[in-house]
Amino acid sequence: MRSRRWLSRFVLALFLVAPLVTWAQQPYYPPSGTWDRRTPAQEGLDPAKLQQAIAFSIAHESAHPRDMALDLKQTFGARESHWKLLGPTQPRGALTGIVVRHGYVVAAWGEPDRVDMTHSVSKTFLSTVVGLAFDRGMIRSLSDPARDYVPGTDLFASEHNRPITWEHLLRQTSDWSGTLWDIPDWADRPVGATPAEQEQRVLHAPGSFFKYNDVRVNLLALVTLRVWRRPLPDVLRDEIMQPIGASASWHWEGYENSWVEIDGRRMQSVSGGGHFGGGMFINAWDMARFGYLFLRQGRWENRQLISEKWISLARTPGPANATYGFCNWFLNTNRQAWPAAPASAVIFEGNGANIVYLDWDHDLLVVVRWIDGKAINDFLGGVIGAITDQPR
Repeated sequence: MRSRRWLSRFVLALFLVAPLVTWAQQPYYPPSGTWDRRTPAQEGLDPAKLQQAIAFSIAHESAHPRDMALDLKQTFGARESHWKLLGPTQPRGALTGIVVRHGYVVAAWGEPDRVDMTHSVSKTFLSTVVGLAFDRGMIRSLSDPARDYVPGTDLFASEHNRPITWEHLLRQTSDWSGTLWDIPDWADRPVGATPAEQEQRVLHAPGSFFKYNDVRVNLLALVTLRVWRRPLPDVLRDEIMQPIGASASWHWEGYENSWVEIDGRRMQSVSGGGHFGGGMFINAWDMARFGYLFLRQGRWENRQLISEKWISLARTPGPANATYGFCNWFLNTNRQAWPAAPASAVIFEGNGANIVYLDWDHDLLVVVRWIDGKAINDFLGGVIGAITDQPR
């Protein structure tokens, strides 16, 4: 009898305490307009070492011009015969960073409130909108030919382009051949000494060859727009950015000639980067919120905004490039890209360099903007080296 009474009391105690334990283990999600801060020591980082990493980043600001129009002209215009500015640009700010540990801000420097171009991190916003369509069954399978989703267009009419699938577009292995928004595919990061040689490039079977190419990413944006049948910035705002408490200051731009009509409505097809201008303009805080959503496996408070299945797919290396998942998920497979970071880490990266670093092993999120790309590994190594505990 006593043992039964003891067992009953024990079960009752567990019942009463369990909600408290569950609540205590729930991750912190920053409310809109604010983000709780903790000292580095409170979240298991050595303050002096973290400050050394921050000082290192500041000392390694990109040497490229702060005038983005000039920078793009010098970077791409000097070697691309068809390069031109089709979308907006703006001068950038100073080197900026944010470090989040266990969900709390432990450091912020530079101009995190400043809205700047984020270049090819725009691709990660784009692939996320594709993921939302996939989660909702609007895209039945990533192995479906993309042509099936854009009837009445000639985007995939050629024999070479017909087999291209969603997965090929997401992994930048489509090798799509054509011209979009007045830019031929071969003119983006061209191969060959002359335009004639570049135009006569070798065609690769879709899925067999990786090439970083903004024209083809912009094609992905156009096909996705035709699936959603509403502007992709509106989809992103309603399904992701508002639920995670992002500001209203970001804006996602296309080109002056990237307008289409869908269901009688004129819409702009957005750019997946800043190569020709345009793309995502955003502040570092909103970049951090976006990254934090994925650090928490697509969940924000009590809502699963994007599925864990999609995140798993995005983090899976493709057969043509072991260090690239979906655009723009750069992977650290075998620690090839960033030896100082875990092999499971991911970076959303854009020109500048702009990065959002996701480290599930250390429950760590880092945003850094306008850092010399060659300094990324050492900077991240400095932040990781400041950790004194294990993630909770």
